[in-house]
Amino acid sequence: MRPTRTDRPVWPATVGPVLIFGAGSVGCFLGGLLQAAGLPVLLLARPRVRAQLQAQGLHLSDLEHGAWQLPAAELQLLDQLPAGLKPALTLLCVKTGATAEAAAQLQAALPAGSPVWLMQNGVARAEQAAALAPHLSWHGAMVPFNVAELAPGHFHRGSAGQLLMASGIDEALQALLLTLQAAWASQGLALKLEPDTARLRAVQWAKLLLNLNNPVNALSGLPLREQLMQRGYRRCLAALQAEALALLAAAGQPLARLTPLPASALPGLLRLPTPIFRLLARRMLQIDAQARSSMADDLALGRSSEIDELCGEVLRLAQDLGREAPLNARMQALMKAWPNDPRPYSPKRLQAALGLT
Repeated sequence: MRPTRTDRPVWPATVGPVLIFGAGSVGCFLGGLLQAAGLPVLLLARPRVRAQLQAQGLHLSDLEHGAWQLPAAELQLLDQLPAGLKPALTLLCVKTGATAEAAAQLQAALPAGSPVWLMQNGVARAEQAAALAPHLSWHGAMVPFNVAELAPGHFHRGSAGQLLMASGIDEALQALLLTLQAAWASQGLALKLEPDTARLRAVQWAKLLLNLNNPVNALSGLPLREQLMQRGYRRCLAALQAEALALLAAAGQPLARLTPLPASALPGLLRLPTPIFRLLARRMLQIDAQARSSMADDLALGRSSEIDELCGEVLRLAQDLGREAPLNARMQALMKAWPNDPRPYSPKRLQAALGLT
């Protein structure tokens, strides 16, 4: 187990706990680390996960060999939002398709103005949530890493990256965010607070470009690293990214730099022969053998995926520009057709399905 700092942050006794609404893979990991750092945490989980946590507690691990075990008796688990609940802040970790339902529940249960951060994929999530639940205070965020459910109650972070959360809010709330930052840092997880919404949007779009690998990984049926080491799959990802990059350039949307190379150079890197790619993409390949996309978990468990918030976001951008995005449209269709023919795609078959020669 990685040693943690002894000077743990102190959560003010005058405020409520941190509410994790949607304690699945990401929610359990983020909330579990906060509790390991000594912060009060409420985990609202669906019946399947809640039953597992009640039976065997919460086990967390990461690619740096960190390990945490939180006994079931120490977890505060919820099946619904109780009357009179006043969390200091809420981290919304549900899949994007469940945002509308979650926003309605939060607005009905929480005091007006309660702050909520959307720890989800996609862009413009805060604006969309504000339209659904205008009495709450919505804020954007970006989760850069992959968390997979390895076993019941065991959630594993298999890739690196720095959390990002919108900040620049009032002084009291900013102090709570700094406490979150210190708590996660004490457990080896970095958080950057970003007051500039334009810069946050640039990060979210850059992350979406990287996440276009999620459907490729899901359809491959392989762990992330193994999938990325096959050039045919990388060619599919490169084509999806190149199409999105052309649209983003036409829209004048800046992109943050999340990798050693700028986003515009990623398709070229992905198309290189595997020995050269392996050499040049060392940091990109800092993924452990257990890591896979959450979209792969969705397919395995028969859940709806977030393809509409990835390829679908590219399609909405194309529509706004009066243009088309045929490759992302085909990938969206392949993901939605999966339940009718749930067979993993070989590199050759996936390239053919996307119309790549």
